Amino acid sequence: MKEYEVSARTIEEAISQGLEHLGVSISDVKVDVIEEGSKGLFGLFGSRPAKVRLTLTNDDQPVENVAHSILADVMSDEEPKQQPKAQEKAAAKAEKAEKAEKPAKPAKAKKEAAGENEAEKPAPKPRKPREPKAAKAPKEPVEPKEIVPAEQADRETAAGRAQEFLQELTQLMGVNVSVAVATDEEGNVRVNMDGDTLGILIGRRGETLDALQYLTSLRVNRGQSDYTRVTLDTEGYRAKREEALVRLANRMANRAQKTGRKVSLEPMNPYERRILHSALQDHPSVTTHSEGEEPNRHVVITLKN
Repeated sequence: MKEYEVSARTIEEAISQGLEHLGVSISDVKVDVIEEGSKGLFGLFGSRPAKVRLTLTNDDQPVENVAHSILADVMSDEEPKQQPKAQEKAAAKAEKAEKAEKPAKPAKAKKEAAGENEAEKPAPKPRKPREPKAAKAPKEPVEPKEIVPAEQADRETAAGRAQEFLQELTQLMGVNVSVAVATDEEGNVRVNMDGDTLGILIGRRGETLDALQYLTSLRVNRGQSDYTRVTLDTEGYRAKREEALVRLANRMANRAQKTGRKVSLEPMNPYERRILHSALQDHPSVTTHSEGEEPNRHVVITLKN
């Protein structure tokens, strides 16, 4: 069986690179996690790469490699064959005889001819001096976004504990943000952060935002008898990510219908897998389920019946 090992920042990215290199889908390989890696603090400090091994479940040669070998054979067949030695010698003799028949020009005639050619050539045109480029105006410094402090919630409530925790944490991270909190009808806490360096709070595919949400949930529910769900968002990232996942689900469902084969998506966290399942739960032709173990658990789309 063919094996391929690859390292990347995360297990998901390593698997994706390995599948792209082998030219197969995740359903055609066996995945072994060699090193899970470490994200470090909020994905910023002390991170270590993850390493996985992909083993093909069948020994069939990929189509790309077969096409490459066939093309190489065709190219080798089309190479011109060498002339026989007898033909090469005959061609060399004919070339020498042709040169001997042509009279050589005297050296003086060559010089005169060269002088006539030089006289006939027009004098080179003088180059126009380049005009100096106008100096670019210096860019005006971008003024930092003014942060309006959010209304302070009661620290004895779940929303107040979440707000106070995030205010202290973002201050330690050096990110100037406004933390606004609200409680919905079911008692869940919704937090929205507004500031000027929010890319730091989101991270790659929302990993940092998910980590902050998890830590905030632990702080809010510590020592409490009833569990309170905490949802953290910034710049409408959750809604944008949900829209992208729904589009991905519909696109992969169409692929499953056209090919008649199941489609395996890349590993995702439980929140994103739940969005995919919900997007296709009423689809007339496909159904979804999850396979694998965390953190490699992924959604699989299959045809009904």
